[in-house]
This record gives sequence, structure tokens and C-alpha cells, in this order.
Amino acid sequence: MMVIISYDVSTVDKSGQTRLRKVAKECQNHAQRVQNSVFEADLDYSTFLKLKDALIRLIDEEKDSLRFYYLGNNWSRRVEHVGAKRGYNPEGVIII
Repeated sequence: MMVIISYDVSTVDKSGQTRLRKVAKECQNHAQRVQNSVFEADLDYSTFLKLKDALIRLIDEEKDSLRFYYLGNNWSRRVEHVGAKRGYNPEGVIII
């Protein structure tokens, strides 16, 4: 299932800067960055739940926020891209 994950982490203090790096790193481990604080994740449900739990544990719910947009399996009809940084097809071929 395709999920869009966005976050806003307060970086007014050192602990916020650390949280921001950890949240970004966790997202990069499981998803594709499409904008600075926005990731697209094409994951099975159990992997997504683990990622969601890890992200929730990393943030300070008094200062930071996470948003999850569930696009499901027919996501390609629900995403429209305009402008720079062409999108990618997470179901396509990946060459390493």
C-alpha cells in the first residue's frame, strides 16, 4: 500500500535537531523522499505499522507532528505531479 508521510519537527533546540535527523533517517530507510519533509512509502501493512510506531516514538508530540496519507494500492490514479523533480514508479524496475 502507498502511504505519504510528512513531518514537522521543531528544531529550536539541540534535541529537536537530533529528533529531525532521526525521523528523516527512519523515513529514508523505508521510503522515497519526494520533498524535504515528505516521503512516499510503498510497503506491506506490517512493515508500515513498524515504521509508524518507530516514528511516533521518535517525535515529541508536544512540539512535532506526523501526517500519514493512506493512498492504498491504486495510488497511481490519486497522485498528480507538476513541476521539477520528476516522480518515480516504486513498482517499477530498480537498478542497483
